[in-house]
Amino acid sequence: MSTPSNPPSRGRRLRSALGAVTGAALAAGAGTAAALMPGAAHAASAVQCQVSYSVTSDWGSGFGASIVVKNVGTTPWSTWTLGYSYTGNQTLQSGWNGTWTQSGKTVTVTNAAWNGTVTAGGTVNPAANFTYTGTNPAPTTFTINGTTCNGSTPPPTTPTTTPSTTPSTPPSTTPSSTPPPTGAPALHVAGNQLVDSTGKMFVPHGVNRSGAEFACVQGNGIFDGPVDDTSVAAIAAWKANIVRVPLNEDCWLGASNVQAQYGGAAYQSAIESFVSTLHKHGLAVILDLHWTDGVYTGQSSACSVATATCQKPMPDAANAPAFWSSVATAFKNDQSTVFDLFNEPYPDFAAGFNSALGWSCWQNGGSCTGINYQVAGMQSLVNAVRGTGAANVLMLGGVAYSNDLSQWLQHKPNDPLNNLAASWHSYNFNSCSSSSCWDSQVAPVLAQVPVIAGEIGENDCGHSYIDTLMSWLDAHHTGYSAWTWNTWDCSSGPALISAYDGTPTNFGAGYKAHLATF
Repeated sequence: MSTPSNPPSRGRRLRSALGAVTGAALAAGAGTAAALMPGAAHAASAVQCQVSYSVTSDWGSGFGASIVVKNVGTTPWSTWTLGYSYTGNQTLQSGWNGTWTQSGKTVTVTNAAWNGTVTAGGTVNPAANFTYTGTNPAPTTFTINGTTCNGSTPPPTTPTTTPSTTPSTPPSTTPSSTPPPTGAPALHVAGNQLVDSTGKMFVPHGVNRSGAEFACVQGNGIFDGPVDDTSVAAIAAWKANIVRVPLNEDCWLGASNVQAQYGGAAYQSAIESFVSTLHKHGLAVILDLHWTDGVYTGQSSACSVATATCQKPMPDAANAPAFWSSVATAFKNDQSTVFDLFNEPYPDFAAGFNSALGWSCWQNGGSCTGINYQVAGMQSLVNAVRGTGAANVLMLGGVAYSNDLSQWLQHKPNDPLNNLAASWHSYNFNSCSSSSCWDSQVAPVLAQVPVIAGEIGENDCGHSYIDTLMSWLDAHHTGYSAWTWNTWDCSSGPALISAYDGTPTNFGAGYKAHLATF
């Protein structure tokens, strides 16, 4: 939803919508890898570890590796560095749940900022994708902080999934019916699925948590309502596994129009803290760029000012790439956080409802018909994120307020990591609101890439529309996130709760009941 300047009123939005991963040095000898950590926090003798390595998927020219590292001693680790070597030509492509590097055949993984502490009996699960040719022999010797681990478990010599008939595309995996064992799932794209670090399909079932896109720029704080441990526990109690958090460009970048206590470092710290709290409850996170800069007064305009005080038709070239470069730098070691590059593009509306001009603007940006400011196209935002070294999953919403995916595949930006998902929004008042439209516009996209319905809802305080929609999405093994976990009047726009303890509205009751079936 395009959050209005004075929530919870949704009138303007409803009317317009109706119109349409640094590694430490490593030394290897005599076939063993020894990770050297100058000034390591623990002496080598203090480390007792067990490592299990498995190939989660193999598509002929590449594979996914999952490593479970367990502290089998009695002393917790405050940092860890994993070292091992391949004997073949396996080459690192991307990794998560740690900072991955490779020198020759030797691979090093250092902890991320959020998973350095491993308690006695605790585990961490770094994982990565590699390419290779020929055979794919497994490593047999692993070290943690320079100490060889005992009881390491070699993997099977054959992949755990059947190779795809198309070598360049990872195979499908079996849907997971159980949550990740600890913490939030680390996510990446495999073929047309979103999968976790074990290679199991991850289907998002979550909520939007609106507030950080508007409160800061309006001088009313950073969030709308509580974001503490208790309030997050209430979200998790609904069996949600992901939370979408809308953000404000000016607030993150600390623009002059934002009060200092609500912008820049203060805002960034608050968002990072909230993400950490969500992860502690096992929730993955989608960070969404919701409000941006640029003067726009054309079709479906929500405000006529240059600052990020409302939804604009496209992100601005002046600041949106800088926003994503900064956000990506902050979260690039957190693969449990997905980046939704722009909330609800509508360049087609700005161009007089011209779909061809809209999709061209969506992909390439620049000077776009009907938009007075220079636009950042989706390719430039993908480049901004990948330029930081961040390998996070990226979501890209289509045109017509992310409701139209009809030309998404034709205009899909180039991503060297192939880690893109389509973002789709669906409300009862959108033009593509029938199963026939979903079959023709959405199904062809989700046959090739993951589709995440980042926002679903209806404006009648009921749940009949989302009931039908969720059944269709469930049948296609794709997920969704309902708008919104805020205590607003659901008759003026979709609101799931009437109290932050999780008391549902009538609309929310339907959604909660559906999540309870998983």
